[in-house]
Amino acid sequence: MKVYPFKIPKPINEHLIVQVDKEPIFYNKLHQHEEIQISHIINGSGKLLVGDSVHQFSKGDIFVIGGNLPHVFKSVLNEQDAHMITVFFTSRSFGADFFKLPYFNEFKTFFSNATAGFKVETNQKKIAQQLVKLSSQNKLKRFILFLELLDELGRANTQTLSRFVYSKSLSSNEGERLQIVFDFVLKNFHQPISLEQIAKMAYMTPNAFCRFFKQRTNKTFFQYLIELRVAHACQLLSSNKELNINEVADLSGFNSISNFNKKFKKIKGVTPTHYQQSLSF
Repeated sequence: MKVYPFKIPKPINEHLIVQVDKEPIFYNKLHQHEEIQISHIINGSGKLLVGDSVHQFSKGDIFVIGGNLPHVFKSVLNEQDAHMITVFFTSRSFGADFFKLPYFNEFKTFFSNATAGFKVETNQKKIAQQLVKLSSQNKLKRFILFLELLDELGRANTQTLSRFVYSKSLSSNEGERLQIVFDFVLKNFHQPISLEQIAKMAYMTPNAFCRFFKQRTNKTFFQYLIELRVAHACQLLSSNKELNINEVADLSGFNSISNFNKKFKKIKGVTPTHYQQSLSF
């Protein structure tokens, strides 16, 4: 299956898709689809690439990913099966003007926030229960519960996932090139990576690759690489309390502790030490 566009399997006359994924890892190809995606991580952890940003995901997290927003869940290997419940739909799933009815004015916040994607920060337990319940309901009860879910998501506190909103779908060729780049970087971010090396993998000159990457992610390649390394460092600080800061820096691909502290604080707003200490409270 091509990376772009990704088609959500949809039975005839089914407008609201509820999908349960339980596999060794989640679907691990960079992809985009027209449907808005609401996902609840029941089990598993790793990194979520969405739009121009890198985030951590772990058990209990709830994400909303806007239509045509490129994304991929990269699972940590050697864990128990990854398990996720996802709802797929578009603003036109129930008719072009359905969500424009005055009854649904309160959903405007949800649809506005969904464009750039968001992580749910409050009311996770109630929203998770709604998502789990959706998978076992008949069509009418599922539809009613779905509207209640949108209302709850619209009132929750959220964290924006991406600062860059894509105005159109990426071509198959563009998607495949980004997939090659992202796959390589995710496997080798802890090692030195040169611009010449990564440009060659995308079959471009360094200058052409810089323009290509910036236009499609709204940031430079090295900005993206540093964010990925910091995201990995956060995972290590959260799950490996026996590691010291120097070891975390080295395992995350930073060549000096001073550079690690500087980049980490710029992205997270605190030093690695303060970040680690905050996890104890």
